[in-house]
Amino acid sequence: MTSKLKNQAPGPARGSYADGFESVARLFAHQLERGAEIGAGFTVYRRGECVIDLWGGWADVESERPWQRDTRICVFSVTKGFVAMALHLLADRGQLEWDAPVAQYWPEFAQSGKAPMTVGTLMGHRGGLAYLDEDFSLSDCTDPGCEGRLREAMEKQSPNWAIGKDQGYHAITWGMYARELFERITGGQDVGEFLRNELFEPLDSDVYVGAPESLDAKTATLYPPATASRVLKMLSNAATQRQSTEARVFKKFLTPKSTMRRALLNPSIPDDDITLYNKPPVRRAALGWASATASAHGVARAYLPFASRGTFDGTTYLEEKTLEPVYSRHGWSDNDLVLQKPVGWSNGFCKEERHLFCPNAESFGHPGMGGALGWADPVEEVAIGYTMNRMDWRIRSPRIIALCRKLYDCEAMVE
Repeated sequence: MTSKLKNQAPGPARGSYADGFESVARLFAHQLERGAEIGAGFTVYRRGECVIDLWGGWADVESERPWQRDTRICVFSVTKGFVAMALHLLADRGQLEWDAPVAQYWPEFAQSGKAPMTVGTLMGHRGGLAYLDEDFSLSDCTDPGCEGRLREAMEKQSPNWAIGKDQGYHAITWGMYARELFERITGGQDVGEFLRNELFEPLDSDVYVGAPESLDAKTATLYPPATASRVLKMLSNAATQRQSTEARVFKKFLTPKSTMRRALLNPSIPDDDITLYNKPPVRRAALGWASATASAHGVARAYLPFASRGTFDGTTYLEEKTLEPVYSRHGWSDNDLVLQKPVGWSNGFCKEERHLFCPNAESFGHPGMGGALGWADPVEEVAIGYTMNRMDWRIRSPRIIALCRKLYDCEAMVE
């Protein structure tokens, strides 16, 4: 197959792009040039061919290590999309039914009124398990010795609201429950190893949910906004744009027992140091909500069969009938209890507002805190991967929204 990547990226960006996508390359370069990015990568496949493969900036500012095509970074909740892929592979093989009670696979889950909760309800963030009452730390979650205590807490947890009545993003607990469910069905198989064997390696994707030490040298430094700066920006936003998502988030965060606050602060992080998610203890662990590391190119390649109705390059990874239910929203809230914005879900995948990342309602994937994105559009057969190390303070980063909108504005997309 002849490569369509004929055009060299404009500086300071590196990489290349196909005819008809120059405006995207110029926007990516502009974001680097004006300092909106420190280091980043953006990759797009369309109809099985790479049409945009861009990167640039610094992987580490202090050492001036450049961001390379294979530079990797923690992608936070983009991880949930990968774990959802694993569950879909089980469903495709007849090992999991979305309408079945979770307790069918995990009997102890039935405690505290959870017996009727279905897999689809739990994975659609409508199970009322957005937080745990028992306190944990991030180090507890990476310590194999704490697995029993964590599992018991999940089993004993009562729903935070009536099952199926409301929707609240299970920011951390989703990954906890999804991983345990996967292990129950597979007899204890590691979800990261399963994904490597069944998807990532066959697709030549560098995604790892639980990365080995050998990849440490390729990992970029994470740069979250300083706490004082983040608070100041949220205060300013709350004062000037009172109905914005960030203003609502800030208000809920200041409410001690709000669902949003409790969903985001347990397990606790010492000194609110979010960079701990990008350090070896977490990178080594298969945390189903946030520990995946990857390059932008690796994220896009992981989504290739999901963007092409289950088949890529002559290999069928899962049947189209398995994916078809994801094309429609199974749940939707105009104001999610945690994210404080309109959002929906279908069998573990995020279903965003139309035109946020994609104009096609059938599209799905998962964003990550700070801006990272993995997304599939089965209508145009588009797979998108975006990674960066400057984290945005907003719920959805304007940088990736702008890149996606510019992508769909390209004349090449109407061919």
